[in-house]
Amino acid sequence: MMAKVHVLDHPLIQHKLAILRDKTTGVKEFREAVGEIAGLMCYEATRNLPTEEVEIETPLMMAKCRVLSGKKLAIVPILRAGLGMVDAMVDLIPSAKIGHIGLYRDPDTHLPVEYYCKLPDDVGKRQVFVVDPMLATGGSAVAAIDFLKGHGCRQIIMMNIIGCPEGVKAVQEAHPDVEIYLAALDEGLNEHAYILPGLGDAGDRIFGTK
Repeated sequence: MMAKVHVLDHPLIQHKLAILRDKTTGVKEFREAVGEIAGLMCYEATRNLPTEEVEIETPLMMAKCRVLSGKKLAIVPILRAGLGMVDAMVDLIPSAKIGHIGLYRDPDTHLPVEYYCKLPDDVGKRQVFVVDPMLATGGSAVAAIDFLKGHGCRQIIMMNIIGCPEGVKAVQEAHPDVEIYLAALDEGLNEHAYILPGLGDAGDRIFGTK
């Protein structure tokens, strides 16, 4: 059974996504929009975190409230573009630990090549959010999830701003237990394995490189 794919159609997300797609959007505005979308997506992706009831004293009386029940979380960006999504998520869940997986896509084979992997020591005990703006061929996502499962991770959620059917299929076939959250599911890939209509190279647009 394949895990769910959630395409988030919230008006704020869709508005900010239009900013990302616009080729005239500058680096500062692009970077800000990536973070804002990541924060809005994080709100949805954490909807099912467990809570517990506690008693809190308000200025007027005691009240029963709900707080997170101690669930350990980790955010793992796929370098380098995934870094653009981290800060906004940490603002919402500041106790989350951060890992990093460095992958680049071979320009000829379009396959992922690992160059860095640093994860929290207890990552296997945490709910892990793997973040990367683009889910194109799915190769980097599959490789990152492979690494995490190799470190004992069993609760993994994939968060991408834009995905395509090819990438979704690759992740679902390799890791049918991993839920995927997207802000948009685009048409497909071109001959260079870029998503269409997409937004270009997310890393270059976040960091202002070419």
